[in-house]
Formats: sequence, structure tokens, C-alpha cells
Amino acid sequence: MNERSEPGRGSSVTRMICGVDEAGKGPVLGPMVIAGVACSNLSDLAALGVMDSKVLSPKRREALSSLIREQFPYTVVIRTAADIDTLRDEMTMNEITARAHAEVVKNLDCPVAWLDACDVNEDRYGRTVAGFIGKPCEVIARHKADRTCPVVSAASIVAKVVRDAIVSDYEEEYGTIGSGYPADPVTIAFLAGYIRDHGYPPPIARRSWATVKNLMNQAGQQKLF
Repeated sequence: MNERSEPGRGSSVTRMICGVDEAGKGPVLGPMVIAGVACSNLSDLAALGVMDSKVLSPKRREALSSLIREQFPYTVVIRTAADIDTLRDEMTMNEITARAHAEVVKNLDCPVAWLDACDVNEDRYGRTVAGFIGKPCEVIARHKADRTCPVVSAASIVAKVVRDAIVSDYEEEYGTIGSGYPADPVTIAFLAGYIRDHGYPPPIARRSWATVKNLMNQAGQQKLF
């Protein structure tokens, strides 16, 4: 299974706090990127001006991501589209995400972890991730933690910048692909055109997504007629 972990600069993260967030859980194209950042004092990250990556401009995100990587321990785990399709044969997307969150926490080896909850039930999600970590760790999962907890905001920024760079590489190979989300007409046009021309989805597509299955069915019906 293709995954990558990137240890950041800095001393041991023992007795530190880490924050974890992901980018790309819902798109039909590309990977899900899960990032973790560790710190000993939340005010150090707050002083950088970190916030939810979605409200920052791309230029500001990239600048902050560079500062975070230079000054704080971090790690990145990637689940490719193919990884996700394989794992979805065995588990839900929430479990895939929870296991990836746990892997990031283990990589940083912090006794306390803050997560952006990927379940309607925050406490349940926290318990699920804690169970996958496999060693003592206080896990706190909260909705919109990327807005309220600086260390999770920092993780959201790193994850978003890494994923955006991957999508940019895709566009160099495939041309315009849009945001990668099912609601994006540019993404749907790209997928439909690729399937029409090749008879199968591109390698960067999540074939287990209903969007791809529907487009494949439509292409098959068009050929019949």
C-alpha cells in the first residue's frame, strides 16, 4: 500500500501535543493526505497566525506550511485513490480515516492528540482512533478543531498544501481536472471524457466512488445505443 511519512525538523516530541487533520477525504480524484504537527506550546503555533486551511489563500497556506515544517515536528501519510478503493472493500471511509489518523499520532509519538472528528459522534471517533494507536494516548476529537485548535489548524495547512501540490502534478499530466470533487462540473467533464476515450477511469480516480460507477454505466449505455 502506497504511503509516505515525512519527519520534520526538531527535537523529540515526547511529552508534546500533536494535532491531526486530513485533506481530500471526499474527492473522487486523487489521494487523501493526513498530516500531523506537534508542539510543546500551542501559543507558538498561534503566533504564526495558523487557522483553518480552507479560509487561507493558497499563497498564505504555502508560506505557513513552510514555517510549520521548519519549526515544528510533523508527519504526513498519504492514501492514494487505489489504496482507498482497496481498503473500502474491507471498511468504511471513516475507518480508513481513523486508522490513518492513528498512524500519524503513532509517528509523532505524543501523549496527547487533538483531532478533527470525522464522525458525527466526537467521543466515539476519539475512542476509535485511540484503539488503533495501540498504546496509551489521550485522544481528543472535536468537530471543526481545525478552526479552534492551533495545532490542528497547522496540520490542516500542511495536509492541504501537500495535496494541492499532488493535484497540480496531475494537471500537468492530464490537463484541467477541476477540484476533484464530485460536485465540480469541470471534474465530471474530465472524468466523462477520459472514460469515453479510454473505456475506463484514470488511475487517479477512486473507482469505488458512485460518481465513477455512474459515469461508467452511462458510457456503457451510450455504446449500446
